[in-house]
Amino acid sequence: MSLSIAAILGISPKNLQRSDLLNFIHQNDIKRITFHYTGGEGRLKQLIIPVNYMIYAERILAAGERVDGSSLFKGMVGTSSSDLYVVPVYASAFLDPFDEKSISFLCRFLDKDEKLAEFCPDNILMKAAESLREKHNYDLWALGELEFYLIGEQQEDRYPMPFQAGYHAAGPFSKYIDVVKEMLEIIADITGHVKYGHSEVGTIKRIKSQHQFLDGKYAEQFEVEFLPAPIEWAADYLSLAKWVVRNVAEQYEVLATFSPKLEVGYAGTGLHFHMELLRENNNIMTNARGELSTVARQAIGGLLRYAPSLTAFGNTVAASHLRLVPGQESPTRLFWSDFNRSALIRVPLGWRQGEDMASVINQRLKDRYMSPFKRQTIELRSPDGSAHIHLLLAGITCSIIYGLDHGEVSLKLANKRYLGPDETATNDVPELPPSCFHSAQYLKEELELYTDLIPRYILDHVVVQLIAEGDEGLVDELENLSDDDRQERLRELMHRSIHVA
Repeated sequence: MSLSIAAILGISPKNLQRSDLLNFIHQNDIKRITFHYTGGEGRLKQLIIPVNYMIYAERILAAGERVDGSSLFKGMVGTSSSDLYVVPVYASAFLDPFDEKSISFLCRFLDKDEKLAEFCPDNILMKAAESLREKHNYDLWALGELEFYLIGEQQEDRYPMPFQAGYHAAGPFSKYIDVVKEMLEIIADITGHVKYGHSEVGTIKRIKSQHQFLDGKYAEQFEVEFLPAPIEWAADYLSLAKWVVRNVAEQYEVLATFSPKLEVGYAGTGLHFHMELLRENNNIMTNARGELSTVARQAIGGLLRYAPSLTAFGNTVAASHLRLVPGQESPTRLFWSDFNRSALIRVPLGWRQGEDMASVINQRLKDRYMSPFKRQTIELRSPDGSAHIHLLLAGITCSIIYGLDHGEVSLKLANKRYLGPDETATNDVPELPPSCFHSAQYLKEELELYTDLIPRYILDHVVVQLIAEGDEGLVDELENLSDDDRQERLRELMHRSIHVA
C-alpha cells in the first residue's frame, strides 16, 4: 500500500489542498503531525505535533512552526538571527511508516521576513535549480545510488559470500536481503521513485575495530537506486531514504552505516549521482543520431572544472579519501569515459536505440514497445555517503550552469579529458584532492565559482568543517607508522565516521 497521501487519495501531489489533508486526518483518526527537514549536518530532523483538535491541525498546516536555526544549522548562522519557520510541503505528505497514527511532511525553512531562508541547504538547491531554468530553460533531474553497509552479529557460513563478490548476490548468500526488501518497500511507498535495490560488492566477515559495537561484527553492503526526479526532490528522497534505512535496520537489531570506508581492501561506500537535462520534459542528453549531445558534453566540462572543489560537499570526512584509491572502482583522476567505472564521470548505457529489448530475446513476440522517453544520463562517481546532499547537488547545478555559460571552454575541456574504455589515465591527468584539507583549499581558492548561489558564510563554514578533520599530514603520518599501528590508525579514522550524515 502506498504511504503517499496524494496516491492514497488519487490526487496529483501538486494539486493536494489543505482541506484534503484535514479530511484525511479526521477520517483516519490521525493523532500526530510530524514535520521533517534536513539539518546542517545533512541528517533528517523531526518535530512531532499532537493533533489536539482539527482547528489546531489546520493552523499548523497553514502557519508551520518555529524552530531554532542556530541549533539546526550550528556554525552556519549566529544565535542573534536564527529563528526560522518550518512550513510543510503538502505534496510530500505521507503516512509515517514507523508511527501508524502520524502523517508526515517534508518542510521548507522561512526566515523572519517570511521568505525562503537563504542559508538553508534545501533552499540553496531550489535557488540553483531555478537559476538554471531561468538562464538556459533546462530542468536538471538527478538520481542517487545510495550505498550502505548493514552490520550485525556473525552469520552462519553455510552459504559464504566470496571476498569482494557480493554484487547482486541473492539469498541465502546475502544474509540481510530480506531487511533490504522492507527498506525498499517503504522508500518506494513514500517517494514512488525507487528503481531497484541489490547487494553490492562488499562483505566483511569480521570487522576489527576499537569500538565494541563494531568489533567482531559481520558487514554486508547494499545499494538502493532511485528513479530520476527534479534535483530538489532527488535530494529530499535521499534524506528520507537514509532515515528509513536506519530505522528499519534498528528494528532488525542491525546497524546501518553510510560511512565511506569500513576496512582497507574492501569496497567503500559511494553515493553516485546520475544527471540529465530536460527541456519541456524531454531528455536532451543525446542528439538525433543517438550520440552524446553538445549540451551533455558542456555539462561534463563544467563538472570537470568544478570537480576538485565539489569534493568539499561530497567527501566530507577523512575516511572519504581512503575510499578514493586505485583498484576499487572509485575515481582518482579528472577524466570521463563511456562505461569505465574508474572514471570521475561515466556515461552509462542509455537505451539510445530505443527500449524494445524484449523483442531481441523473445523472437516470437508480436507486441512492440515504443518509449517516448530517452534515458541517457551522466554519472558523477566521486561523492560518498558523507556527502551533504543538498549542498552537493547545489554545487553540481552550479557546475552545469558554468558548463553551459562557457560552452566552448567546457567542450574543449571535455574533449581533452575523454578516455576511451580501454585507455588508462596518465600522470598528466590531474588528480582529485587527496584529503579534506586539500578539498578545503580548493574551495577557498574558488569561492567565486559558487557565491552567486551559495552564501559566502556557508562556504566558509564548509571549509572550517573540512579542516577540522585534521588530515593535512595524514599521508606522511601513515608512512612513519609500523604496519600494525598504521592499520589501527586507519580503522580509527574510518570508524569515527560510522554515523556520518
